[in-house]
Amino acid sequence: MTFMPQSQNTVDPVKLEKLAEVAVKVGLRLQKGQDLVITAPVVALPLVRLITKHAYLAGAGLVSAFYSDEETTLSRYQYGSDESFDRASDWLYEGMAKAYANGAARLAVAGDNPLLLSEQDAGKVGRANRANSTAYKPALEKIANFDINWNIVSYPNPSWARVVFSDDPEPIAIAKLAKAIFAASRVDLDDPIAAWAEHNANLSKRSAWLNGERFASLHFKGPGTDLTVGLADGHEWHGGASTAKNGITCNPNIPTEEVFTTPHALRVEGHVSSTKPLSHQGTLIDNIQVRFEGGRIVEAKASRGEEVLNKVLDTDEGARRLGEVALVPHSSPISASGILFYNTLFDENASCHIALGQCYSKCFLDGANLSLEQIKAQGGNSSLIHIDWMIGSDKVDIDGVTPDGSRVPVMRQGEWA
Repeated sequence: MTFMPQSQNTVDPVKLEKLAEVAVKVGLRLQKGQDLVITAPVVALPLVRLITKHAYLAGAGLVSAFYSDEETTLSRYQYGSDESFDRASDWLYEGMAKAYANGAARLAVAGDNPLLLSEQDAGKVGRANRANSTAYKPALEKIANFDINWNIVSYPNPSWARVVFSDDPEPIAIAKLAKAIFAASRVDLDDPIAAWAEHNANLSKRSAWLNGERFASLHFKGPGTDLTVGLADGHEWHGGASTAKNGITCNPNIPTEEVFTTPHALRVEGHVSSTKPLSHQGTLIDNIQVRFEGGRIVEAKASRGEEVLNKVLDTDEGARRLGEVALVPHSSPISASGILFYNTLFDENASCHIALGQCYSKCFLDGANLSLEQIKAQGGNSSLIHIDWMIGSDKVDIDGVTPDGSRVPVMRQGEWA
């Protein structure tokens, strides 16, 4: 019997193929002879097959795909032994890290059900997340340090579509989510590759302005938010396409609307409230409120998922500090769509955001040549996790603060000033 994913007949096959081509040619810029490691939900098989096709057309060496399945994941929580939640498949992640060290590219297809684990024991979820983060670190370091070209795209998983468009029958929900993914990824245009070149140029201009200003910190002010984010010494802003240490220029996130850099792990002060829910490892965390002192979160609350949030913050010392700050105008296409995706890849591109945990070494001047000790000395954070959550809206103003204390308007009511 041939496996036929439920969403196959409600997803435009022409646009799906364009998405696969964009993932390979824009997202990864896969090189001739380069291996590729793909991770994806099993329902995304139609997209993975097309990505594999276009990867080999681009001259890929070997394409290896690894699949996850929601029912299989739930079975662990329903029937797995208690001690299993303190373990993870370290052998798999070690193999991935070895592949990346040997030059392989990485592509992740996102689209998991954001509520998959919402009814499961929060303690087990937290333990499993910690074990997984620990095991994944060898591979994550290759990605976060931008050793390789990598990319994330999304597929309209039926269970995800039912969450986003809960009032619609499943086929309509899938079709709506697919349409939104294609629009945000620019594959509904006649020439998506040219459109991405133009978009990357615009993001590069924003990054260049911020790099020219050399702000010491950013000050966020809005409802429930009065936050000063110090920026790392020698920080560098990036947006859109970036060049990895292997010399390949890629677009890690499709879609992307952000420009981002590294905060100073010890220089964050004040309080901040989330403006969109955070979907993390199958748990929804909503109405996050945290307070920073000396760069560290000393108090954290949430109206939903608070127990999981606090377990995430206890992952390691760096989990309570910031590894990224990103600016996104409220009028971005994803924000303008009015859709809450319950998926960080999309929701972070509708709103300014910060990330707990690991910093990106590329967000430093000459970052490719800095040691881990130098990055730490300049304020870069280290952690097993990297979790983005949204703090921007049309009610948030942002000032850039120069080393002499002068203030420069950066955003007003969520828009570039």
